[in-house]
Amino acid sequence: MVTVKAGVARDQFPEIINRAAYAKERTVVTRRDKEVAAVVPIEDLRLLQEIENHMDVEEALEALKEAREKGTISLESLKAELGL
Repeated sequence: MVTVKAGVARDQFPEIINRAAYAKERTVVTRRDKEVAAVVPIEDLRLLQEIENHMDVEEALEALKEAREKGTISLESLKAELGL
């Protein structure tokens, strides 16, 4: 993985994009010595999105299980409980 300062990334953006697309290289962009962004191959992004989707499904299934076990309340009851 390559790390570049934001100004360098700005000047070399086409090259960074090409390296991500064709060489599958990941580039981390820093500003004031802090990592602030990354340019990654699209395959990496798609994998990350799949992982996030899987985690969302797992969390939703857990929420449904909890709702079945503990029950639910109506929106009107929740509003009343919160004083809305």
